[in-house]
Amino acid sequence: MSTTGTTSPLRRLVLLGSDEIALPAFRAAAALPGVSIVAVYSQPDRPSGRGQEIQPNAVTAWARAEGYLVRQPERLGPEHAAELGADQVDLGVVMAYGQILKDDLLASTRLGFVNFHGSILPALRGATPVEAALASAWSSTGVSLQQVVRRLDAGPLHAQASLSVPPGEGRSALRARLGRLAGQLAEQALPTVLRGASVPVPQDEAAVSFTRRLNRQDAALDFRVAAQALAARIGALEGWPGSTFDHRAVTLKVGAAQAEAASVEVSPGTILDADSNGVRVACGEGILVLQRLQRPGGKMMPVGEFLAGHPLITGEVLPSTPMPPLVSPTPFPRPPKV
Repeated sequence: MSTTGTTSPLRRLVLLGSDEIALPAFRAAAALPGVSIVAVYSQPDRPSGRGQEIQPNAVTAWARAEGYLVRQPERLGPEHAAELGADQVDLGVVMAYGQILKDDLLASTRLGFVNFHGSILPALRGATPVEAALASAWSSTGVSLQQVVRRLDAGPLHAQASLSVPPGEGRSALRARLGRLAGQLAEQALPTVLRGASVPVPQDEAAVSFTRRLNRQDAALDFRVAAQALAARIGALEGWPGSTFDHRAVTLKVGAAQAEAASVEVSPGTILDADSNGVRVACGEGILVLQRLQRPGGKMMPVGEFLAGHPLITGEVLPSTPMPPLVSPTPFPRPPKV
């Protein structure tokens, strides 16, 4: 494309993402003046839902609807770096993609890659910053726009934006708000990056903390900890893996709960009351009030309806299971390959 006068050349972008949280940022990037979306990279279509039908993720569905070229490699390799080089891409924009970008790929575009991360870096590097902020009962969090480097979420920062986290907010609500914040940040910061005028600032390595991927073992609750911490964790893990406890050889899932400040002289896990107002369970500190419960194969119910079919009796002691931490000052060990 030839240019004359003050006309600027089109900036050629690729988008890399696999989760709905990335859509506001991607829409904002695609809407910038003088931008052309060369391709959208996303995870392959996977089985989803009760019927386990093969379906595209939200990013792929959006990209196809917009008519963008969609590429879905199982793993990024040297051939994809060559592909981007041949496409003469100016910048890669990443959010919630799910793959590590290696050096050859990072060098394949003129301006490298930038990533929208759901925390105020250097806090909460890694896969689950939203869940970790909620489980830690933080009163604020945000989105960081970083230059991608080979070390996970360690790149210098182009821009950041914060928001407050109201008490009781759950994972899905916070993710939606962080997605919208990323869209605003994309609109504000990407033009400067595309002009090559943004000078990213190194992160403070002394303030780093790390998160990790969730697994099924994270669902079990430990009533020996404070009720406030349990309520925060339940909100953080809503959906998958959720939060569970065992009762008479049945694993029950908690859909909603709140903490109640009180001092009790019984063992943690003891059911204090169980009626339509909630199942009140003694904790290491305070009382956890369970408000929505679900049996395996059943639907999530208000506690009054649930108790009609599955009684929880005052005085019963629910078992506690140690809860693995979600945040660490050092990187978590990599899980063993299955």
